[in-house]
Amino acid sequence: MPSVIAFDVSMGKSYMVIYNADRVCIFEGEMLHKRSFFERLYNQIKALIQKDAQAPDIVFEATGVYSRQLERFFTEYGFPYCLLNPLESKLQTASMRMHKTDKSDAHRLAQTHFTATRRIKKPQEAYYDQMRALSRYYKELDEELSLIRSRIHTLLQLTFPEMESLFTQKSELFLNILQLFPHPDCVRHLSKTVVRNRLLTNTEKKLAPKTAEKKALQLLEAAQDSYPAVDAEDVRCDQLRVYAKRHLAILRQREALIKQMAELSKERKDYQVLISFPGIGPNTAVRLIGEIGDLTRFDNHKQLNAYAGID
Repeated sequence: MPSVIAFDVSMGKSYMVIYNADRVCIFEGEMLHKRSFFERLYNQIKALIQKDAQAPDIVFEATGVYSRQLERFFTEYGFPYCLLNPLESKLQTASMRMHKTDKSDAHRLAQTHFTATRRIKKPQEAYYDQMRALSRYYKELDEELSLIRSRIHTLLQLTFPEMESLFTQKSELFLNILQLFPHPDCVRHLSKTVVRNRLLTNTEKKLAPKTAEKKALQLLEAAQDSYPAVDAEDVRCDQLRVYAKRHLAILRQREALIKQMAELSKERKDYQVLISFPGIGPNTAVRLIGEIGDLTRFDNHKQLNAYAGID
């Protein structure tokens, strides 16, 4: 049995312990996530390899962004490590967990490592890390869109409530029209031709002249009978314009992310297999790759089910 190095990770630092093959702690102390401390850790690992004639086992819990520096260090230098799911760690150390302290957690991880069966984390290509980052970025934009849509709805009930029934609310046309005409008074005194021409000129979505004229008539009719809760000079009209512009920018940003992910993936076999399935297009395929990562790291479908939380 090799020596065991265990870490209890927190923001910007870890508490580190080293146990020898006789299960005796030979080192413990705090390690800051700084270059000088990582250099010291490298020398400690090299010394253990020289003494034991084998690499030590390394174990720590995944703690979101806080443990990523450790992961990068071990991956860069080719040191195998066990990265534990916090629930998995809790179950494995449950019989020993009496009082929660930072120091004791590292000791418990090391002590249980001598009897627990833990998988070595298989390093993934940088491609999968980038795909996950892009997928999570896409998700954040999605959440922001949902929030902005809610705010637009609230403001429209005050400024121009009829607008929501005239246009598809997630369309670029709708968002462009909100920027042009956030209040019925912005439309009411204009002619059909002027409204149509503004739609054609200021809407980036290409409109046929007949469609633009139809929309212009609908807007004029709605504006004539609308009775908003605020005036056209109200600050909430400006606020609505800003939200509509932001919504449109996020939609395009999302599209750009999917194109970027598809471009990164186009030569890869797993992407080609996914898009060959009926009903799976580039968007779904790249999001699946971003969330699942390298499928070859799973030994069977049960492991994939567990990773996804299905079983």
